[in-house]
Amino acid sequence: MMSTPSGPARAGYAPFAHLTVPNAALYRRVMGAFLAAKERFAVHLRPEDVFAALPPEHRPAEPEAVIKALDSLVEWGNLRADPDTSRVTAVEDFYRKRFIYQLTQAGEAAELALSTYDEALGRRGALQAVALHDIVTQLRALLVIAAEQEEGEPDAAKAHLALSALTSRFEALAENARAFMGSLQRTIDLHDVEVEVFLAYKDRLIQYLERFIQDLITLGGRIALLIGELEGQGRAGALLRLAAAREAADAAPGEVESAEAQAYARWVARWSGLAAWFVSADGRESQARLLRGRALGAIPQLLAVVRQLNERRAGRSDRSADFRTLARWFAEAPDDAARHRLWRAAFGLYPARHLTVDADTLEQRAARPVAAATPWAEAEPLRISPQLRRTGSYERRGKTRRVQDRSEQRRRLAEIAAQQTQEIAAARARLATDGTTRLSALGALDPLAFGLCLQLLGDALATWRPGMTATVATSNDGTMEIRLTALADGTTAEIHTPGGTFRGPDHLVEITDLTRTGQVRAEGIPTGGER
Repeated sequence: MMSTPSGPARAGYAPFAHLTVPNAALYRRVMGAFLAAKERFAVHLRPEDVFAALPPEHRPAEPEAVIKALDSLVEWGNLRADPDTSRVTAVEDFYRKRFIYQLTQAGEAAELALSTYDEALGRRGALQAVALHDIVTQLRALLVIAAEQEEGEPDAAKAHLALSALTSRFEALAENARAFMGSLQRTIDLHDVEVEVFLAYKDRLIQYLERFIQDLITLGGRIALLIGELEGQGRAGALLRLAAAREAADAAPGEVESAEAQAYARWVARWSGLAAWFVSADGRESQARLLRGRALGAIPQLLAVVRQLNERRAGRSDRSADFRTLARWFAEAPDDAARHRLWRAAFGLYPARHLTVDADTLEQRAARPVAAATPWAEAEPLRISPQLRRTGSYERRGKTRRVQDRSEQRRRLAEIAAQQTQEIAAARARLATDGTTRLSALGALDPLAFGLCLQLLGDALATWRPGMTATVATSNDGTMEIRLTALADGTTAEIHTPGGTFRGPDHLVEITDLTRTGQVRAEGIPTGGER
């Protein structure tokens, strides 16, 4: 029987002691038998019941091992033992040790914690694009409720239900994303994955990542915009107070105010977590942006793993495998002489036969060539310089070379960087419009400004979806914002550049240089939400 833990372990965490003992696997199976019996509404089990419930391949040879395990679990507080008097038929039976066992509250709590632990270890998670759509739907519903509240018709029940559904969906999205990225990293590291399985599903995995990244770019911006609208004029705070007041309605007398304050604090924390997940502020990148970058970075890493696996499957040289094979050959060599021969064949490290080859040596070899098969003892000896023999170095010592001064090159690079910064700033200033104008009104553009204009148009059109007539986008570095609105007159815009003329459907366009306005970025756009 195992010794009983003492001190804090006995007082608070003794039900977990069976995890760190030699027979931990048997204890886990015994506790599993009690959990399975509880699902069948069986409260008490006898030792023979537990012995029969164990899997045949893991069942001890003798029932006594199960009885000892039960007694140890009783000492640790996982089980409770009661005298078994139901089968007493004679006075002698009272003197026999017969017990029935059942789970204690602490033992059941420990098993619940362990099941949660096992579930978390095996969880792979998912990138839930559907959850992003649901979050957009719930935020729009909150905007409608906020509008009703402004009209004097607040509905606490609607606000509470919408906020509950929103936070529940968001928490599931965040938790699944964390679990998925963790399992993805283990897959990239080739931990807990079979090579054949990885190669079979890597295409689907990459498509899955690309689809989620696209949805996160489009829907993430929409969610950030809706969050900005709700936070405007304190509408989000009012909705949170409605939900907190509804939760505190059933509080006991005298605890209504404190219960409402605590509920409001919880709702504020949840809303702050949601906003921080989708909106960047104060120099902090949002979790959505970080997740997007991590998912984008995972794709080339997956492809690198595929290349590595293909190289191994193609039979290319693997240095670690070569050294392991060589070590096996050394271990199998019959004697030291064989090991020396193997060493020379593998590494080619011979005693020095020559120490230097100069122009005179090469000229002499060209005049009187020596066959490669000539033994070194029969070949003409090498003349070694007395200086080399005396000092060990053939080079003549002299003054060390001076350290090269590269300050001029560094100054030139700084000038080039400053010039490029000025040119980019001038291109942004050239494109910035004072309000809304037509694309055709931009006029002629130099190559740098035209390239920046094309990049902005590409970012805006990437967010364009069927049925849309206007969109807002931000450059990747967060320095420019473009608002693009389609025109129905069918006109064509022309932008002249030194390389030719750019033509396309005319649009209303408003380009803002964010570096001059000093607006705070929210996922790369001004405060108010990501588009």
